[in-house]
Amino acid sequence: MGKTKTLILGLGNSLLSDDGVGLTIAAELKNRLNESDITVMETSVAGLSLLDLLVGYDRAIIIDAIQTLDGKPGQIYRLDPEAFDTTRRTISPHDVNFTTALEFGKKVGLPLPQEIVIFAIEVSDVSTFSEECTPQVTRAIPTCVEMVLQELKRW
Repeated sequence: MGKTKTLILGLGNSLLSDDGVGLTIAAELKNRLNESDITVMETSVAGLSLLDLLVGYDRAIIIDAIQTLDGKPGQIYRLDPEAFDTTRRTISPHDVNFTTALEFGKKVGLPLPQEIVIFAIEVSDVSTFSEECTPQVTRAIPTCVEMVLQELKRW
């Protein structure tokens, strides 16, 4: 049956301060992991475009920035895709939320991962042009890296 193929996907925009945190964590994991059945990728795509990246993997860990109403910057959440199921109405294909994209992918029969875990880091600044994360978010990076490594062990 071969090895289980795992994708670790860091999302974000490296030019918008904290929005690049997922990319930074993925880059760090790329340095730490050297297993043929684990692929680590960094991307700025969203919505339906994400499906292309997920096809063919058995499991996926997605790392991204998140902003919640009362979140403390640097807080890390471990979520399932269903957690993002806030709205299903959408205006453009770029606005398709992750859950809707996954449902669509399953409906059309794409070979998507059976298990997806999302690590979301609470951020404070996603509008300043900067390649640096804010201090609280920067401090969360090593913690999130460890959480992803623990998740891989659990699998």
